[in-house]
Amino acid sequence: MASTVSVQLADHVALVTLERPTMPPVFFTELEAHFQALAREPELRAVVVRSACKSFTYGLDLPAAFQEMGQHFSGGGTAASRLGLLDHIRRLQGAFNAIAACPVPVIAAVHGHCIGGGLDLIAACDIRLCSAEAKFSLRETKIAIVADLGSLQRLPAIIGKGNTRELAFTGKDIGAARAKEIGLVNEVFESPEALLSAAKAMAAEIAQNPPLTVRGVKEVLNFGEGRSVEEALGYVAAWNSAFLASEDLGEA
Repeated sequence: MASTVSVQLADHVALVTLERPTMPPVFFTELEAHFQALAREPELRAVVVRSACKSFTYGLDLPAAFQEMGQHFSGGGTAASRLGLLDHIRRLQGAFNAIAACPVPVIAAVHGHCIGGGLDLIAACDIRLCSAEAKFSLRETKIAIVADLGSLQRLPAIIGKGNTRELAFTGKDIGAARAKEIGLVNEVFESPEALLSAAKAMAAEIAQNPPLTVRGVKEVLNFGEGRSVEEALGYVAAWNSAFLASEDLGEA
């Protein structure tokens, strides 16, 4: 079976490519393994996530997903079947948690449709860019599922509570212009080709900065989420006390 995800590493930047239009169960295993490997790559400075398909992703491969989950439904409401389903969901969550935990900035380059699990994926990235024809949808509500792979937890900090609830309650599509208006994406580009070029250029720009500093910025930003300003200031003070006197600072 062909891989669902491929990775190319050049000039300190990893290009992670989604190779299928949907996300079968094996996709989550492969994606998590790739990002865990990238996290251990000492020369890595930035990551771009893009798709080789007509659209970024249509989300879960529903027939395959329900076939795999069927064993948990067959047990009815027994504790064993419920615990099995809980473990299955947590394993899927691990793939996008691995993106969020990547120690370097991750840029999502979205073209075409980005539906359901695709929104979970890009919510775990640091920066999101898209092309003008892009469409986004937190679609799970329309198929009787409470989104459980990260959108409901990560999007409020990105687009605000009201916008998150609107997308989650309605399951509707929004276009690139609305996505930029609410802060889901930073920039919109005229074509998928221009989008990918811009994403690679941004990653290259990040890669030119002192790598330890960039990793420190991401670490400090992540620590500060959900904490008070005082706690976050204390953390960055401790961080700089440990790392500020570095060769990177002298070179800068």
